[in-house]
Amino acid sequence: MNDNTCLNELIGRYPQLLPLKTEIAKAAESLIKCFKNGGKLLICGNGGSSCDSGHIVGELMKSFELKRPIDENLRKKLLTLESERGQYLAEKLQHGFPAIALTVHSDLITAVANDTDADLIFAQQVVGYGNPGDVLIAISTSGNSRSVLDAIITAKAKGLAVIGLTGETGGKMKSSCEILINVPGKSTALVQELHLPVYHTLCRIVENAFFGNNL
Repeated sequence: MNDNTCLNELIGRYPQLLPLKTEIAKAAESLIKCFKNGGKLLICGNGGSSCDSGHIVGELMKSFELKRPIDENLRKKLLTLESERGQYLAEKLQHGFPAIALTVHSDLITAVANDTDADLIFAQQVVGYGNPGDVLIAISTSGNSRSVLDAIITAKAKGLAVIGLTGETGGKMKSSCEILINVPGKSTALVQELHLPVYHTLCRIVENAFFGNNL
């Protein structure tokens, strides 16, 4: 399965996403480049978009659709350290694409909100986690969430590529993201319904790029 197959399947199910096919492909290319170069993905969003952030991490940090054997060097080290349990770990552990949801560390988030500014809950984490070559996926149905916009500004200042997932207007994120996937729809529910198949497709393309030969 190749990138075009994944994209065509997405468009076949959701023809309203056809105008975004090029941007979705660009987003996939950006993620593949990031992971090939040893970078990581940061993801943020509020409310339902917070849930989407964790969902993306779940698809990337373990097998999604394909088998993902761990690196052979790691496998050998596990076997060397502990023959019996090492064998089990070598068989059961899966390759993970490094991805962090900036939405789940409640102790850190509440500390930032309490001590500095609630709008900085994601930007502060970008300062700590982000490095040049990493990618930020910023999710906001309106495109106007202040905490997400501040994360974008900080990410760009630190040399991260920024992929935005928004509703059709793009909001303020329209002018601040290198890649904008502004799905058609204005209501929060409709936008979120379309975000899910988009990021599932991104995860499929990434996985296929590294492990497609395991089909």
